[in-house]
This record gives sequence, structure tokens and C-alpha cells, in this order.
Amino acid sequence: MKKTLLYIIALMPLFAAAQIDRSKAPQPAKAPEIKIGQPATFTLANGLKVFVVQNNKLPRVSASLTIDMDGIVEGEKTGLTSMAGSLLRRGTTKMSKAKLDEEIDFLGASINTSATGASAFSLKENFPKVMALLSDVVLRPSFPADELEKIRRQEISGLQAAKDDPASIAENVVNRLTFGKDHPYGDIATEQTINNVKLEDIKNYFNTWWKPNNAYLVFVGDITPTEARTLAEKSFGAWQKGTVPKPTYKQPTPPQKTYIAIVNRPASVQSLITFVTPLALKPGASDVIPASVMNNILGGGFSGRLFANLREKRGFTYGAYSNLNPDRLVGTFRASASVRNEKTDSAVGEFLNEFNRIRTEALTADEVSRMKNYLSGSFARSLENPATIANFALNIARYNLPANYYQDYLKNLASVSPTTVQDVAKKYVLPGQMHVVIVGNAKEIAPGLQKYGEVKYYDVYGNETAPPAAQAVDPSVTPQSILQKAANATANQQAAAALKDVTMKGKASIMGQNIDVEQINILPNTFSFAVSMGGMQLQKQQLKDGKYTQTAQGQTMELDAKAKEDIDERAAFFSDAYLLQQKGNQYTVAGIEKVEGKDAYVLQVKTAGGREFTNYYDVASGLKVKTVQTQDAGPMGQVTMQSYFYDYKPFNGVQIPTRIVIDMGQMQQELKFDDIKVNSGIKPADIK
Repeated sequence: MKKTLLYIIALMPLFAAAQIDRSKAPQPAKAPEIKIGQPATFTLANGLKVFVVQNNKLPRVSASLTIDMDGIVEGEKTGLTSMAGSLLRRGTTKMSKAKLDEEIDFLGASINTSATGASAFSLKENFPKVMALLSDVVLRPSFPADELEKIRRQEISGLQAAKDDPASIAENVVNRLTFGKDHPYGDIATEQTINNVKLEDIKNYFNTWWKPNNAYLVFVGDITPTEARTLAEKSFGAWQKGTVPKPTYKQPTPPQKTYIAIVNRPASVQSLITFVTPLALKPGASDVIPASVMNNILGGGFSGRLFANLREKRGFTYGAYSNLNPDRLVGTFRASASVRNEKTDSAVGEFLNEFNRIRTEALTADEVSRMKNYLSGSFARSLENPATIANFALNIARYNLPANYYQDYLKNLASVSPTTVQDVAKKYVLPGQMHVVIVGNAKEIAPGLQKYGEVKYYDVYGNETAPPAAQAVDPSVTPQSILQKAANATANQQAAAALKDVTMKGKASIMGQNIDVEQINILPNTFSFAVSMGGMQLQKQQLKDGKYTQTAQGQTMELDAKAKEDIDERAAFFSDAYLLQQKGNQYTVAGIEKVEGKDAYVLQVKTAGGREFTNYYDVASGLKVKTVQTQDAGPMGQVTMQSYFYDYKPFNGVQIPTRIVIDMGQMQQELKFDDIKVNSGIKPADIK
């Protein structure tokens, strides 16, 4: 009997399935009813609005203070608010930065500040003391002048690094072209604007904008509303309210026609493409939820159409994405990808094809339903975090949203139809009215882009410039004269003849990991190059007694003729003099280009052994400053690698670059040699 019952139970799903008509798609279920907890709220006498989300699962509490502002036009003092946010945390009238850090560490807490807010976090038992410190930071900052200068140096150092970063360059130009210099989002920081910021400017900023009646204080964690009120009153009750400016700004509008804005970066092996259109889309608007569905279908992630087309189908890029951002001042639609130089023209076309397709081709109910399910699940999961409830309350207050906005989110999401999605696509994805900013090597990417719109050129600060022009090379300059000048610049004849051996040790930084590098040259033809990490050898190349070897993680690898020829050149140490001596090589002087802002001869090389690469030689000094070559990277296909040579220093009369940066597009490697020995007496037998 027992076995019979089990058999019947096992067959029940089959009986149920027999009753289902699978020729018809099931009707979508009604949007689930959800209940979102409401934080306790109250307002202090000075106008500070307080929210409390109590969660007793863990004995910890956080507090965040948010100033209600969208930004100001900083103009000739751009960088002011960022520097102000950093300086706020550098000491109070009661204690220095060092003492403040010590107090925070002792309590096992964290306190952070920014241009528009401050936050604190600790265990519950220490939280009252932490709130006292937070109050001291916000209400009684000392604004030490020496700390401001430290911040200034840090900001300038960051700007110097950003000058050659494609993403930073693109952000500058996109913001300036989209919003303009008279809008807060169009500000661009430079060394000059950072240097223009004075201590008095920072004090005026806080005195003008940081008022309790222009702020929100949010508590989350193991704290009751009563405890929160007591702490809020004690910490910020004495904060004096005041009048806060309410500036207005001209609404940025889309360009009348799509155009191409190229920022020439000759060093780029791939181009960074950004499409952007300013939009009148505010938080909480009726279009926000269907627009979110539309954007996620188009380019919200791995499942987006842009990703599927440009990466999976075309192989142009590692990823292509879009973003639609509502904002009180001005919303934006953006889409971007980094693509190989030779595919820039095609990639722009595919982006525009996808923009047009989502506007004109009917979306299927299944595609829209799957995305709504994904967004519904993401929303439900977010509710597991108590901070989400606090953020919802803060958004409702800041953006004047309906009180039930988030309570009704799933219901409103469920009502989105394929027609609604296409309607918002037609409204907010405007392929005929876009700024298309491309940071890349203009010589390689510009041809073919004219068909998408007028091509203009801009500098890294968004100022329109003339197209880059090729510089003519004097007829007297030959490949041999370039190589001879480089050889002479590296070492005179006496120094070159006196060089017997060189040992160079340093570290390379790859994706945040440090590895050890050692190169040994014993002239004329003994060579070793080893890479290791934590004492474990990862890779080694060697030429000894006429025998070439290469090992990687203990495995010996075969070397072809090209690899052996490359090792021969490196073993010679004086590579430019080596090239001069080779028979059968072909050289072409391809012009003059800028490398790090300086003119460099471009010398294309085809060796007798079949290697092809391009060397760049500084016109003034003659030294080699860059090499470009394409290599097979296995599954990644052909990869263009650019090597930059920096910080030449003399060793026994020989100029040696002590820093080398290898740029492979989305991955960079920096190699610094900090231990260089010349003529130390090392012998081939010493190389193992």
C-alpha cells in the first residue's frame, strides 16, 4: 500500500500537466503586494530633518548627514567643493587631524566627509562618542592651512595622472560639451583652478551651503527613535539655521544634429566612444520606470543588446553599456564602449543601429517580461538592506516624490508594456541628436566617421581645436640618421665599448599586483630576463652559449625565429646600434608625431626575420621614447602593445630608461628599475 501511494504521488505532476494547455502563454501574475517599512521621522527646531531606520540584528549604528544641493558653478575655482570636503575631515578646533584619527581608531569607528555630506559608523556602545566626534568635525572644523596645501598637492597629482587617462579625458569633454561651462556639471578642474582655491573660499562655501535647514540626518542600525532624537539634539541642535541660495541654471538641450567630437590621443591602441544626450527627466517622473526597463534591455548589462552585438557578435570590445539617469537639474542618456582602433567606425555604426532598432522594431512581450522580472527581483533583494529604506525616505523628501512611490514600484513596473518601452525609447534615445565623444588616435580612427555627422576636434578640456596635421620630415632625415642619433644619445663610442655587463632589478605593477623583474646582459650575446612573485619564478627568457630557452611556470616553451631574433636584439643591449648593423631590414620614416607632448620621429621597421614594429625617437634628444608592436595574445587575438620609455639616467656614461610603461589598451603594466649595476663583473656561468 505504501509503495502504491508513493507511485500515485509521483504521477501527480503528470496528471496536472495533462490539464495545462501549453499552446497558450500563461497570464502574468498580479504584481505582488509589498510592505516597505517606514522610518521614524522628526525635525529639529533648526530645520534638520531626521530619519531613523531601526534594525537590531547587529549591535552597530551608522549616521549620514546629507546637504541638499546638486552642485554649484565653481568656474575658475573648480575643485573647491572637493577640496572643502577633504579639508573638513582634517582637524577640529579641539583636536588636530592626528588626534582625531587616534580617537576614531580607538573607538573602532569610521568618519568620512565629502563636499555634500559626512558619515559615521561604529558599534552601538561607542556610537554616542562617535557622534560627538562627527558633530565636532561638522560644526567646529579648524581648516588647517597646511592640510589644505597637502590636499592641493594631492589634487594636482591626480590631475597630472588623469591627463593621460582616456576615461578622465572623455569625462571632461563629455561634461563640457553636454552641459556647458555655465552649468555645475560642466565644470572642469585644472591645475590653475585648483591653485585658485583659497582657504577663505572653503570657509565661505561651508558658511553658505551647510545649514541644518538644508540638510538631512539619517540613522540606520541598532538605535531607537528616542535614542536617535537625543543624539541628534545633542550633536546638531545648536547648529544655526540660515538662508540658503537657490540658484537656477539654463536647461542643457540636445544638439540639433549628431556630431563626432574627437580628442586626439596618439598613444591609444583603442578608442573610448561615448554617446550622450541631455534630457528633461527628473526623479520620480512617470517615465522613469519604463525608461529603466528600456535602458536595461538596450545596454544595462551582460544581457543587453549592446553587449550582445558589440562584444558577443562582433568582437569589437570587452563590453558595451548604456545608462539613463534622471536628475533634478538635467537627466542624461549615455552609452559607451572601448573598441579596437580599426573597429571604431564600425562600432559607432552598430551603436546607432541598436539605438534605432529599439525605437522602431516592436519589442516582444517575452523580452520585456524577462527584464521586468529581473528588475522586480533586484528591487525585492534591495529591501533586505535597512539602508535601502533610509535611502527611499531620503529620496522622497529630497525629490518631493509621492509618499507611496516605492510602495507602488512593483505595481507600476508590472504595468509597463512593450509599447510603453518603445514610447520612452523614442522620447529619450535620440540617435539624431547626440554628442559622440571619441578619445583615440585620430590618424587611425577618423577616416570613415564623417558619415555619422560633422567631425570636430577638441582638446582634453573640451575646447575646440584644429584637426591634427601631419608634420613633414626634412629630406635629410633618414632611417640611418635616426638610428645613429639614437645610438649616440644612448652612449658615446667610448662608453659603449667599455660596457661589459648590466644587471637591472625592479618591480612591475600589473592590475594592482607587484612582481619582481631581473634583467642581466653580458655583452655581446648573453641575456637573461626573469619574472617572479613571492620568490616563485613565473617566466624566464635566456640566451646563453648560443642556446635560446624560455620557460613559464616550469614549462619549457618552443621559440620561433621571430622570438629568437627579438632576444638577439635585447641581448645586444644597444638596440638602435644593433638595428643599424643588421642586413636585410627595411625601414620607413613615417613622419613626426607627438609622444608625451614632444615631437618624435616615427620609424617603421620590418626585420629580416619577419618582425614588424614601430619605434618613436624624440626629435630633440634622439632617445627612443616609444615602441609599438602587435602580438598574438592567444584567445584575445591580436593585441597592440605600446611601450613607453621614461626617466633615462646615466650609468657609466650609458643612458638607461628606469621606468617603462606597457599599454595594452584595457590593461597597463608599469616597470620600475630601482637597482641597476654596470660592470659588476658577472660572468655567463653565474646565470642559472
